[in-house]
Amino acid sequence: MGYHLAIGDRSYSSWSLRGWLLFAHGGIDVTLHSGRLYSPDFNRLLGEFAPARLVPALRLPDGLVIGETMAIAETLAERHPEARLWPDDAAARAVARWLAAEMHAGFGALREHCAMNLRLSYTDCAPPAPVLADLARIEALWALARARFGAGGPWLFGRWSAADAFYAPVAARIAGHNLPVGPLAAAYVATTLADPAFQRWRREGLAEGPDQPFYQRDWPTRPWPGPTI
Repeated sequence: MGYHLAIGDRSYSSWSLRGWLLFAHGGIDVTLHSGRLYSPDFNRLLGEFAPARLVPALRLPDGLVIGETMAIAETLAERHPEARLWPDDAAARAVARWLAAEMHAGFGALREHCAMNLRLSYTDCAPPAPVLADLARIEALWALARARFGAGGPWLFGRWSAADAFYAPVAARIAGHNLPVGPLAAAYVATTLADPAFQRWRREGLAEGPDQPFYQRDWPTRPWPGPTI
């Protein structure tokens, strides 16, 4: 039966991106089932993956459905140790899980003001103080990971890990909303935008259909800052 993953619009569904990146970077085969957010088609999709209430939702080969990206990440890590979804070092692994959990539970101001939209980039979204506070916290967490565990590569813990899946939509929000960050964070954003898996997801999202008006904002736009796809 294999794995089956329910996702929303690639251009807008940040949690769907996180879930799919675990499979893409882990080299794990999965069948995707997509539904357009805020449509009857999406409600049908959720019905097929009940009792999960949100995307992504994962149906395991035995038919069991699980929701929530943290649960999906841990389940795949247990079932596929060869994928090395978490860092090998125990201390790095503990910090990576901490960073992923804080992302899963927090940064509400950033989420609300800067919805992920991989089709547009703005020159100025006038970020209010709570968004800037979220950015400062994110930069501090990224700096901690990079300083102590990042020597082996450009990702938070050197090589790519599940923590990078959780922060990929944050990098997309920073790029898409031209948010003010320092050089270390800007370099990490550039690494994410240049990631072939991220580029594939964005390319497929651009081909999915018309824009979702819910995600459009009345701010001046600019070209997407990442590599041309």
